[in-house]
Amino acid sequence: MLRAMDSLTQIALGAAVGLAVRGRRTAPWKAALTGAVLGTLPDLDAFVDHGDPIRNMTFHRTESHALFYLTLLAPALAWLVARLWREAEDFRAWWLAVWLILVTHPLLDLMTVYGTQLGLPFTDHPFAVGSVFIIDPLYTLPLLAGVIAALALRTPRGLRGNQAGLLLSTLYLAWSVGAQAHVRDLAQAELARQGIRAERLLVTPTPFNTVLWRVLAMSPDGRYHEGFRSLLDREPGIRFDAFAQQRELAGALPGNWELARMQWFSHGFYRLREQTGTLVISDLRMGQEPHYTFNFALAQRTPQGFRAVPVEARPSLPDLRRSLAWLWRRLGGEPVAPPRD
Repeated sequence: MLRAMDSLTQIALGAAVGLAVRGRRTAPWKAALTGAVLGTLPDLDAFVDHGDPIRNMTFHRTESHALFYLTLLAPALAWLVARLWREAEDFRAWWLAVWLILVTHPLLDLMTVYGTQLGLPFTDHPFAVGSVFIIDPLYTLPLLAGVIAALALRTPRGLRGNQAGLLLSTLYLAWSVGAQAHVRDLAQAELARQGIRAERLLVTPTPFNTVLWRVLAMSPDGRYHEGFRSLLDREPGIRFDAFAQQRELAGALPGNWELARMQWFSHGFYRLREQTGTLVISDLRMGQEPHYTFNFALAQRTPQGFRAVPVEARPSLPDLRRSLAWLWRRLGGEPVAPPRD
């Protein structure tokens, strides 16, 4: 469901960009349709099977999201679009439109916590700002409203509505970065006050909003600390709960590519668990204790120790009704403890 909703956001962004650049020079529906289709093009890499769940996860948002390769691809796609719409004389204008439609896709993905390798082939670093959740209605709805206005009215006023939607959504991203920085400053001060040393600190919004933020601090003693801060909290401070990372279990699989890949891709925000004789690694950035979207079984215990097995995805999903009820109350500033079972 989240993937479908994420695609809707990228469709809306692509259509809005197409309308903003070409809506006055061609039929608005052509500009919107071109943007909607090309705006989802980079995510077709999700249908490529790389052989196991960890490769599929960490090779998503790679070459298809790299600004260099998208820039190289833009003129060829623009040539096809210009001829499809019989507007070859406007090739250069379509080139600009197509390029903007393509590159705004990974730039939006950059704002999430997943990790986007947009610097390829120069660096494979998975960049992530992490200031917006993968789905946030307050970002998507202005885009949709602007696109609908432009297509329904088919007038300069409708196109101005589309521009307003783009402006509002962009301002919302700027707001998210500012809110994230504010919570990060609060978290750093609170961790210092509580005597918690953090080697790594992650501040990212909880689902569907930028009011309630999750704080994750990785300590050198092998524990990680999770807390939540709402911008509507009336009391100072952040309550942190500590959990064992169990990174010493990594010694059971020396030289294991899948383990090393997850340690790298998660920027160190991972945990290891032995669950009924199976060694499982979790990406702590996506989810909250004890449920995480990306869990992978890596090895099975034998009398001689752990033995690597084919990677198996084991997503852990919380009770949706209970989680949403807690989310709403905690977002509003109620100091209620998160569900932990």
